[in-house]
Amino acid sequence: MIHPSSIVSENAKLGNNVIVMPFAVIGECIIGDNCVIHPHTVIADGVVLGYAVEVFPGAFIGKEPKGAGALARQPEFERHVTIGDECSIGPNSVVFYDVVIGNNTLLGDGASIREKCSVGSYCILSRYVTVNYNTKIGDRTKIMDCSHITGNAVVGNDVFISLHVGTTNDNVVRDGYSTHVVGPTIEDNVVIGVGASLLPAIKIGAGATIAAGSVVTKDVKEKTLVAGVPARFVRGLE
Repeated sequence: MIHPSSIVSENAKLGNNVIVMPFAVIGECIIGDNCVIHPHTVIADGVVLGYAVEVFPGAFIGKEPKGAGALARQPEFERHVTIGDECSIGPNSVVFYDVVIGNNTLLGDGASIREKCSVGSYCILSRYVTVNYNTKIGDRTKIMDCSHITGNAVVGNDVFISLHVGTTNDNVVRDGYSTHVVGPTIEDNVVIGVGASLLPAIKIGAGATIAAGSVVTKDVKEKTLVAGVPARFVRGLE
């Protein structure tokens, strides 16, 4: 079922029971069975949608990263996106090229995932979450509204990141983009409270908890609670 106002490439491959609503733009892509493409979405060449994916109005899947003179880092990417079965892509969300998303993952309204990223299955990236380049997020991880995951970061499985959490990847901003630009590593089963800030290249050990509002400046051992500015050890967690 393709609305006559939509634009669909003659080389697009659409599965059974696909619904394409008004003013959608569909490139040379593969769309699985039972997908729903809402109005005013853009699905670029090289995108693969799995079974029963729903893409809500205004979403852009397969955006090409563009360099500019103001950027310290010129984008590198391949022209493909793979989104697994039964995902939900929220209104006005943007998925750049060179991204892989697992099954049953939800992107909230206005979420953004940059190039060279992977997101696991059964994840939630809630409203206006931003994930910068070359970042890996594991399975069953939840990142709540307006949090930012910086470039060159790693987030494990079963992680919970609350609202307005900030992560960073550069302690030496004046030196430009180089190998020193590394985001945090957040291991499995970590909980990060609302408004926490994580500095570059630190490691949060498995099962640790970061209290709300903390500023984490150094590594956190596994199964510990830290709090404060800067964050300090409070107690062990069993």
